[in-house]
Amino acid sequence: MYHFALCRSAYASSKLLKPSITRYKFGTTMNNMESSHSNAYTNKQLITAVSAVIPPLLPSAHKGQAGRIGIVGGSLEYTGAPYFAGISALRSGADLCHVFCSSEAAGPIKGYSPELIVHPVLDSSDPMAEISQWLPRLHSLVLGPGLGRRPQIFATLNYIIQDAIDKQIPMVFDADALFYLNDNFDVLKGYKNIILTPNRVELARLYRSVMKRDLRADDIEVENIEQLSKRLGVTILSKGQTDIIVGDDVVLKCDIPGAPRRCGGQGDVLSGTAALFYYWAHGTAVACHNTQLPLPPAPLAAWAAAALTRTAMNIAFRSSGRSTLTSDVLNTVPQAFSSLFSSK
Repeated sequence: MYHFALCRSAYASSKLLKPSITRYKFGTTMNNMESSHSNAYTNKQLITAVSAVIPPLLPSAHKGQAGRIGIVGGSLEYTGAPYFAGISALRSGADLCHVFCSSEAAGPIKGYSPELIVHPVLDSSDPMAEISQWLPRLHSLVLGPGLGRRPQIFATLNYIIQDAIDKQIPMVFDADALFYLNDNFDVLKGYKNIILTPNRVELARLYRSVMKRDLRADDIEVENIEQLSKRLGVTILSKGQTDIIVGDDVVLKCDIPGAPRRCGGQGDVLSGTAALFYYWAHGTAVACHNTQLPLPPAPLAAWAAAALTRTAMNIAFRSSGRSTLTSDVLNTVPQAFSSLFSSK
C-alpha cells in the first residue's frame, strides 16, 4: 500500500513529539488557551507531524495514489467554490479531482480548468446511478462548496452521505452541507471520519440545532466547540482569527499568520486541502495500524489545511494587498506548501 512508505517517518515523528508535550484538555476556554500554550503542540512540532504523513514523490508511484478527491457542489449561482476547492487539492498534491455538480454549473467549471473531472449529475433524475459508481474510487470527499439549498439537491446529498459512510470514506463538510446538517445531523450516525469547517456564524447555528441551547456567534468558547464535537462524534475546525480544531479528545489552535483580507473563496481553499490532508493522514493511520501516530488523522489534517490556507493567504496579501482575491491565493498554494513542508 502506498502509505506504508510513511510508517517509519510517522513513527519517528510520534517519538519526537511525545516526550515534551501534551494535548489541550477538554474544557479549555478561549481565555485560557494562551496560558495553556506551554502544554500544547508548537507550530514546529505540528508541521513535523504533518510532514510525516505527506507521501513522497516516488518514480514507482501510479496516477491516483497521491489522492483522488471528490467535490460535491456547484450550482447555477455558485460555480467558483467547487473550482477553488478542487484546484486547491490538486495544487497541494492530489493527483485527480472529481466535481459532482448541477448541470447548469458544469460548463463554467469545465471552462475554469481542464484539470477537473466534472460530472453534471446532482440535479439529474437518478444522480446516484453515476455517483455510486465513482465513490469507491475516491479517497475523500468535500461536501458543500457552492452546493445550493434546493430540496432536490439536499435529497441527493443525503444519499451521498449515507453511501460514503457505508464505504468508510473520509468527508469534509463546508458551506451548504453545514446548513443541511442543521435539520439533518442524525444522518452522521456517529460516523467519526468527518471534519466540519464552520465559520462562527455557521457554528453557532449548528450548535443551536444540535444542542438545543442558545448561542451567539460572538459568544463562542472552546467549550462550546468541544460540546458540539462530542455530541456529533466528529472533528470541528472552527474558523476565525485563531482557528480552533476539536476532535478525538484533542484541542488544537492554528495561529500561523494569515491576512486581514476576507474575500470569498478562502474557505473553499481550506476545505479542498483538508480533504487531501485527511486522505494522507487517514491512509497512513490505516496502513500503520501497529504504529502510534503523533495525532489522530482528522485533527492533524484540519490543522494542516488551516496552516496551509493561512500561509498561502499571507503570501498573496503581501503581493496584492487589499485587492487580493482567492484566484491569487491559488497561485501561492505551491509556495506556501513548500515553505511549511519543505522536505516534501
